[in-house]
Amino acid sequence: MDSPKTLLEAIQYFSDAENCRKFMIAVRWADGIVKCPHCGSEKVTYLEKAKVYRCYGKHPKAKFSLKVGTVFEDSPIGLEKWLPASWLLSNCKNGISSYELAKSLGVTQKSAWFMLHRIRTAMQEDHTYTMGSHRGNPIEIDETFVGGKSKNKHLSERKQTERKTIVMGMLNRETRQIRAKVIPNVKRETLQAEILKHVGFNAHVYTDGWTGYMGLDEYKNFTHKTVNHINEYVNGRVHTQGIENFWSLLKRGLSGTYVAVEPFHMDSYVDEQVFRYNTRKQSDAKRFEKVLSQVAGKRLTYAELTGKEEGATC
Repeated sequence: MDSPKTLLEAIQYFSDAENCRKFMIAVRWADGIVKCPHCGSEKVTYLEKAKVYRCYGKHPKAKFSLKVGTVFEDSPIGLEKWLPASWLLSNCKNGISSYELAKSLGVTQKSAWFMLHRIRTAMQEDHTYTMGSHRGNPIEIDETFVGGKSKNKHLSERKQTERKTIVMGMLNRETRQIRAKVIPNVKRETLQAEILKHVGFNAHVYTDGWTGYMGLDEYKNFTHKTVNHINEYVNGRVHTQGIENFWSLLKRGLSGTYVAVEPFHMDSYVDEQVFRYNTRKQSDAKRFEKVLSQVAGKRLTYAELTGKEEGATC
């Protein structure tokens, strides 16, 4: 597939509707054959004037666009704007705000905000395998609190951590891949349930001295070692410096680009930063192609995004 390599090339390339069509076909169907998203039939015809496909199967909604069955579905915004938006979010190190994207694309801020959240949905990874297995492949595990700075709070609130959002992360030190998600609390049962879900049998696990990690040696033959941050941050191979580096990248984007993020949406912003971190060694073009290869089979409505039963699509 001949795809653009820079942002300038992407803007120029996707300004042509035919290029958008060919690109979407290439990333959605490896064999290049368009299939009906409703019945899977290959008996479809492209209606050039209407810029949609028609399926000859006997079912409702015989006509469909390439956005149907993806995170772009039901959006009146064309692919000539969706694709550059996906490029920007994929490749801007600290993300891009909805105000900046709205100004760049010529859409409303509300539409840009909805677009960014849809693209973040495509960035989500489905984890079908566990991490770690041996001494040379240890897993660093840590959690962090994300929220307002204490100096900006009233004295009576400065010691309250329940107002902050808690994010738990795991770093595979061998592959340098991250997994992270929002968790409700830092209790032992919560932390260890996530570890048992994502970390494989006989793994070496490195954490700090938080009591929530105590007892991990009892599960799956884990080798659990800790570093006490009161006295030291590194003890030979035992440390959590890698995952803490990810926390600094996450917080830089949240405080510098997005400024104020509701806890309800925090998981989406974590997914965004995890995606860029895990693909940091890839080129901008490859990172962009990976996002587009994951848009199919995912959906996010405005009602789901805002937590409302009914909502209008932007």
